[in-house]
Amino acid sequence: IAGDDGPGGGTGPVPKPAGGAWVGAATMILTQMTMVAIMTMTPVHMRAHDHGMGAVGLVIGLHVASMWLPSLVTGRLVDSAGRVPVAVAAGVTLLPAGLTAALAPADSLVLLIVALMLLGLGWNLGLVSGTAMVVDATVPANRPQTQGTVDVGIALSGAVAGLASGAVMTATSYQILGVIGGVLSLLLIPALRWGRQGVRR
Repeated sequence: IAGDDGPGGGTGPVPKPAGGAWVGAATMILTQMTMVAIMTMTPVHMRAHDHGMGAVGLVIGLHVASMWLPSLVTGRLVDSAGRVPVAVAAGVTLLPAGLTAALAPADSLVLLIVALMLLGLGWNLGLVSGTAMVVDATVPANRPQTQGTVDVGIALSGAVAGLASGAVMTATSYQILGVIGGVLSLLLIPALRWGRQGVRR
C-alpha cells in the first residue's frame, strides 16, 4: 500500500546500498574471474596432453562438486568467523589453486584434481561471503536492484575471463594462465582492506 511507504503517502526515495555491497561485489567478481579463467582452459590443456575424456570428466565433475557441496557449511562459517575472514580465505585458497594448476606436470591427473577442487572451494568461499556482504549492506527496498546489478557484473566478468583465458593460453601457456589466475585472486585482500569499514561482520 503506497500510504504505508512514506509519511506523505508516496513511496519515498530508495536508499543507496552501503559500501559493503560493492566490496561483496568485488569479492564475487574476482573469484568468478579466477575460477572461470582456469576452469575453461583445463579441459583444453588436458586433451592437448593426451588425457582421455573420462579423466577430463572426472576433473571437471570434482571441480563442480567443490563449487557447491561446501555450501552446506560455508554459510555457518561466514556467520561464525565473519564475512571478511572467509573472503580472505577465498583468495588464499585460489592462489594455491592457480599455482598448483600451473606447476603440476601435464600428465599428473591427481594434481590437476587438487588444483580444480581448490579452485571450486575458493569460488564457493568468495560467493557466499560476498553475497552475505551484499545482504548486510542493503535493505529490502534496494536489495533486488543491487543484487541484479551485482549479478550482471559477475556474468560479464565470467564472460570476459572465459574469452581472455583462451587468448592468454594461445599467446603464452596454461602455466602462465594459472599463475595469472592465482595472483588475480590476491586483489581481494586490498579490496577488502579498502572497504572494511563498510562491511558488517
